[in-house]
Amino acid sequence: MINHFRAALLAGAAALSFAATAIPAHAQLIVYDPTNFSQNVLTAARELQQVNNEIQSLENQATSLINQAKNLASLPYSSLAQLQQSITRTEQLLAQAQGIAYSVTTINQAFTQAYPQSYSSSTSSQQLLAAAQTRWQNSLTGFQNAMQVQAGVVQNLDTTRTQINALTSSSQSASGALQAAQSGNQLIALQTTQLADLTAVMAAIAHAQSLEGARVVANQAQAQQQLTNFLNYGGGYQAGSAQMFH
Repeated sequence: MINHFRAALLAGAAALSFAATAIPAHAQLIVYDPTNFSQNVLTAARELQQVNNEIQSLENQATSLINQAKNLASLPYSSLAQLQQSITRTEQLLAQAQGIAYSVTTINQAFTQAYPQSYSSSTSSQQLLAAAQTRWQNSLTGFQNAMQVQAGVVQNLDTTRTQINALTSSSQSASGALQAAQSGNQLIALQTTQLADLTAVMAAIAHAQSLEGARVVANQAQAQQQLTNFLNYGGGYQAGSAQMFH
């Protein structure tokens, strides 16, 4: 558009010059004023430069708007649903824990019944055996639960690898600041999910180890009571008369 305007301006100036020289002397009615003509050319040149400046300003504004639009563009990829599914699976494994669950109230009740600090002399052998069996079952179940949580976390690794690849690709191809920030935030959320899985595994292992430790301590208390009962069994041997022949 600017080049066309310039060409038209030059063509007009040339036409004026040609008209001034081509008209016969006796027919020239227009007085040619070189000073006025030069002034008009300078004015047109200034106006052309102003137009160029305005066009450049509009181009700069358009570029700025395009960049702003890129910076405000939202990331087209989201890993939130997959991350929530991973956390939900781990939570379900913890919630499915059999035996002594992850509850303060349940733990206190179980320790009061099956893990006493001491036994009374009135505790029967059947009661001691039943308590020992319960503690053994709790320890076995605790280790089983820990392994189940570990297996679930290992299965989440496939989802984690997929999300890392997708988010890394999205970050590298981000067209603006917002997309890059959102991709980085999702990577942080993925790391948080991995930490949550690690916390679940450590909690399950510690849970099983605590149950086993409590079982050992309770068995020691039970053994002491059983020894006391054995040593205090009845009045012992007492001599008496016996009739052998009738």
